[in-house]
Order: sequence, then structure tokens, then C-alpha cells
Amino acid sequence: MDGFADYITRTGQFILNLARQFALKDAIDVIVVTVLIYSAVKLVRETRAGQLVKGIIILVAIFLLSSQFDLLMLNSILRTFIQFAFLALLIIFQPEIRKALEQMGRSKVGRTLVNAVGVKEKEGDRLQMRHAIEEVVEATAVLQQLRMGALIVFERSTKLGEIVETGTVLEADPSAQLIANIFFNKAPLHDGAMVIRNGRICAAGCILPLTASDSVSVDLGTRHRAGLGMSENSDAAVIVVSEETGQISIALNGRLTRNYNRVTLREKLEELLISSSEGEASGRKRILDKLRPGSSRKEE
Repeated sequence: MDGFADYITRTGQFILNLARQFALKDAIDVIVVTVLIYSAVKLVRETRAGQLVKGIIILVAIFLLSSQFDLLMLNSILRTFIQFAFLALLIIFQPEIRKALEQMGRSKVGRTLVNAVGVKEKEGDRLQMRHAIEEVVEATAVLQQLRMGALIVFERSTKLGEIVETGTVLEADPSAQLIANIFFNKAPLHDGAMVIRNGRICAAGCILPLTASDSVSVDLGTRHRAGLGMSENSDAAVIVVSEETGQISIALNGRLTRNYNRVTLREKLEELLISSSEGEASGRKRILDKLRPGSSRKEE
């Protein structure tokens, strides 16, 4: 009984000593590590990596049991595997790691830090984007009436050079007639996706990655799955026009919203492609103002 009391006393004393030494930097350290662990767990739960993690836990449990019961051959094999576990984990979880890094880059903090040293967006660029949005809206309305499918990708901060290379480079000013002709069901480029970059038609007939999600409805065809896959791998806004129903959808950040019409589609695209860029530009301006010499001094 006395030994147990001594153990409690020593443990309490140890905790008190740690509490006295706990500083602000330690609190920040704990918070950052907690956020990283939470983000990792959330990322694993939302992907197929969750099953891989369960398999790794089972292997570790078998390794501990083999050590406990002196199963020499099994223990030797698992020990060799564990020695190269870090490299193996990088290979196995490469898609999840890439997705996490891309999400960090596409976050508001990441975009603000990058844009803080970027070139100021010109008014002409916004006018060009408004023109592209208007022409795309008109073209999708025509394609919706004719029940012709379409897949249009608006490039945002994530560059889509590898996607453009899979199609035919056009570098053309957007017009409703040109867009509708490209997706005419007898045209050679109608099966692929169109990529719009900086308010211009960059390429058409491009091949997009299909979504890896298992929760996609079986009613969705290849176009919708390609749109979702593109939105999972970038911050692009993808417009999908269904060939079967004529329904207009937008894929963004791995989510699909449906039932857009001419008015709501225009409003959503302007919100994503113009309003967001204006907000980033104002945030960039505030950062540059703070970094400018003498900005902290009050005007007299």
C-alpha cells in the first residue's frame, strides 16, 4: 500500500514539474501536432487508405505476438518489413499524401502566401473571364436543349498543363457558337473535355482522371465521374452537361451540385472565378501594404 502511495506521489510530482516548465511554445507545439494528427486521421477515413491502415495495425500486432512467442521465422520476416516501412508507407500512401499537399496549396492560407508575391491581376483579365463565362452559359443552354453532353473545365490556381497535353491545343477566344460546335456529337473533339484558361479556350478533347470515390451514384456516367475526378485532383470548376437528361452540374472540390439553369450557372461561375479572385487580390494587397516599409507608422 505504501509503495502504491509513493508511486502516486512521484507521478503527481512529475506532472507538476512538467506543468511548471510548460511554456507558450509548448502549447503551440501541442496544438500543431494535434491538428496534423486530426487532419491525417480525417484524410485516411475519407479514402481507401483506411483499410490499409487497418492492415498495417494487424501486421504490427502479429509482429509483437511473434516476438512474445519466439516465432523466429515470422518475426524475422516482419522485422525486415518494418525496417523499410517508412519507404513503403510513402509508396502506398502516395495518392493520399499528394492529395493532402494539394489541399494545403489550395487552402486560403496557401493561396494568399503565393499570391502575395504574385503579379497583380489586371482589370482586363476579369473582363475576359466575364466574357468567357457568358459564352459558356449561352453554349450550355443550347447544348441542354439539344441533349448534347459537354465537359468544360475552368482552370483556377492549380495549373492543368498535363491535362492540356492530352488534348488539342486551340488558344481561341471563347464564343457560344464555337463551344457548341466542339461538343456537337459528330465533332472529333466532343468526347473529351474543354479547358478554359485565363478566359480563353486553351484546349479541347482533353482526357480527365476519373473519380476514385466509391460513393458516387451508379446513375452518373463517365462525364460526371471525370468531372468529379478533375475536381478531386485540382481546384478547377468543372461544368458537366448530361447527354441523357440535359441537366447542368458543377463539380468542385470532389462534390457535385446539380440542376443549374442559365441564371444560377452564371451566378455560380462569377462567384467562383471572379469574386474569389477579387477577394484574393484584396488579401494580397493587405499583405503587401503590411510588408511595405513605413506601413506601420501612422500618418501625420
